[in-house]
This record gives sequence, C-alpha cells and structure tokens, in this order.
Amino acid sequence: MLLRRAKWGIRARDGTSLGYPSLSHYSRSMFNDFSSPIRYFLTRRSTKPRDLVAPGPDSEQLRQILTAAMRTPDHGKLAPWRLVVVHEDQREKLAELLSAAYRAEKPDAGRLEIEAMVQFAHQAPAMVVVLSSPVQASKIPLWEQELSAGAVCMNLLHAATALGFGGGWLTGWPSYNDQVRDAFGEAHERIAGFLFLGTPSRPLDERPRPDYFEHVRDWDR
Repeated sequence: MLLRRAKWGIRARDGTSLGYPSLSHYSRSMFNDFSSPIRYFLTRRSTKPRDLVAPGPDSEQLRQILTAAMRTPDHGKLAPWRLVVVHEDQREKLAELLSAAYRAEKPDAGRLEIEAMVQFAHQAPAMVVVLSSPVQASKIPLWEQELSAGAVCMNLLHAATALGFGGGWLTGWPSYNDQVRDAFGEAHERIAGFLFLGTPSRPLDERPRPDYFEHVRDWDR
C-alpha cells in the first residue's frame, strides 16, 4: 500500500486515514487530549520532572496508577518487575544515597554535580522506582522480560495522566550505579526508570517527533 502525505493527516492512496501530522499543527493546550482514546495517544506528552509540583496523587490514586501499570504485556505471566514507592519523607535519604554513591564513583566530582544528585532526589511530589526483575530460570528470553518492565513504565505514565497528573520517566546515572541499584533491589535486577508524578507547573512544550515516513515502511520482499 503506497503512502502519501496529506495536509490534515497521513492517508493511503485509496484515501484511508492512517494518522495525524506532527503536533506542531495543534495548540499546546491539546496535549494529552482525552476527548477520545486515540486523540490521547496522538497528543500524549510527558512532563519534565523538574516542572512537577504539588498536588501529587494521594495514596488511593497512586494505588490505582500502580495497579494499572502492572496490567501490561508479560510473556509467560512472570511479572518480571518490581515497583518501589519513595515517599516524601524518604527523599532526603535518597539524596544522601545518590550523593554518596556519586562521590564514591567520581571522587573528583564538583559541587554542581552533587547538587544535581540532590535535585534529582527531590523532584516532583511522587516517585516510583521501577525495577526490571527477570526470572532467570524461565524459558522466556531476558529481552522479552526487560521489554515488559519498560511497558510497566509506560503504562504508569498513561495511568497518571488519566487521573489528571503529569509524569516523567528518567534514567540517567542513578539507574546504572550498582550502589543505587542495591538500595532498591537485588544484584540480578536493573533500574528501568525513576517515574516522577505531580501537577505540571507550566504549559507543556512539544519536542521533536519521529517522521512517519522515515520509520514506517511496507514489507515488500
């Protein structure tokens, strides 16, 4: 099926609509548009964690978010992931952990680098650490189990947005340090991401999006 560009969407040669153009055609107020399920997915936008402020989800809302996050593709029904909630009264301990681990790995770290670790720990009203926790004895390939953990992270953001919150998924240095990983999980586990939730403090900005025609093709062998 040949594809062509259209002013207000992507259509096949027969006129079948295949989607919508870049969000640069729309106003910023249309991010995370819940007027229909497909409109939400076509306008979905994360919030930068540093822009998330109170209120965040309460305990019941967070329970709903995490329950929804775990309704994810999971070959073999292994649930190869763990979710760790870092409460507000634990943020300073997390900041101390990140700072100490960073100094241990990088003894020459400057003040600004350490401050960045402290700021990382104190972002947003709510934080969830998602761990990839593969079942090593399973016949399900490791790669598929890790993909399931990534799907948990994405579902978590969708659920938070559905309840009216903003969310951001970060990795960075803290996700790849063994001392930090050991504080949340076991040696065979990996941090899939730090998920930050709260209320956006300013309007969302669009980011560059992949071009449909550069990443989608028909199989023609």
